[in-house]
Amino acid sequence: MPMLGADMDAGTLVQWLKHPGDALKRGDIIAVVDTQKGAIEIEVFEDGVLDQIVVQTGTKVPVGTVLARIRGAAERPMTPAPSAPMRVASPAAAARQRVTPMARKRAAELGVDLSRLTGTGGDGVVTHEDVERAAAAAGPAASPVPPADRSAAMRAAIGAAMARSKRDIPHYYLSSTIDMSRAQAWLLTENGKRPVTERLLPAVMLIKAVALALREVPELNGTWVDGAFRNGAGIHVGCAISLRGGGLVAPALHDADRSTLPALMHAFQDLVARARAAQLRSSELADPTITVTSLGEQGVDTAFGIIYPPQVAIVGFGRIAVRPWVVDNRVEARPVVTATLSADHRASDGHRGSLFLAAVDRWLQTPEKL
Repeated sequence: MPMLGADMDAGTLVQWLKHPGDALKRGDIIAVVDTQKGAIEIEVFEDGVLDQIVVQTGTKVPVGTVLARIRGAAERPMTPAPSAPMRVASPAAAARQRVTPMARKRAAELGVDLSRLTGTGGDGVVTHEDVERAAAAAGPAASPVPPADRSAAMRAAIGAAMARSKRDIPHYYLSSTIDMSRAQAWLLTENGKRPVTERLLPAVMLIKAVALALREVPELNGTWVDGAFRNGAGIHVGCAISLRGGGLVAPALHDADRSTLPALMHAFQDLVARARAAQLRSSELADPTITVTSLGEQGVDTAFGIIYPPQVAIVGFGRIAVRPWVVDNRVEARPVVTATLSADHRASDGHRGSLFLAAVDRWLQTPEKL
């Protein structure tokens, strides 16, 4: 059971999407796990063959529990455990079952095993109605998790993780006000060339500026594990996303520094949609190397975040607002945004944090280079 964030201590196996004997490739979705964040798709990180399923559907297990065993293609199969008999799936059975996001979310709430359902939707897709019928037929055996209870559990888990963060991590805090007039002017011109559906949001420019600034100050991009800082293998920016039912998640935009703004915009929109449909992947929750939170749309001027362990920094942005700004010894009305940094003093210091915020500012003054 992977740890999908510092606020997770256990998860429930909802569905196996592969069967013993199936060939696996890195990145394949092998299972669906239910957590406080909703139903999460679990990926495999190496090629091989699914040798043995250890945890059966409907079972809640702690983080770190072995869910299944994967062997290399050249290795001999293991002797299966009595509780998980080996079988080689037919090509049809090995194919990934098609389930609507709403159906998957509802199945996690009701404790319905999706692998036992036959979809009635187009091309055999399992629908929300299929799940509801299965839950009704199961009667008392189904174990519903009301959305309100899930939201409360998520908030409790987040609260516990943030309490540990404040207790264990020596935070330091910095802020900087950034002139956004060049960035907004460039964005207005650029969006004028694009269809409405492909226009860029200011939030994406802020994320890209953060990602590029991390190249210059890598001490803020990584994790603190076993008493030491580990630099991130890539710049994977976690984006704080509020959920409609309450709570939030911060899945990663992978390699954000290497993405173009249009590609980053598409990835960001996709991430938000899947987060709110409870259709995130385990890698998106397990490997952010920094988090960005923006509360500007709620009218907040300044947002100081609490570091999400094992990360070592979180960046906050408030709203872009018109303020008096001194330019060439005269006062002008300029759009500005307040950027904040909350960072771990074990991994960096105020000097390096200041260089980071200065780099974010510098990148936003040359938006054409983002």
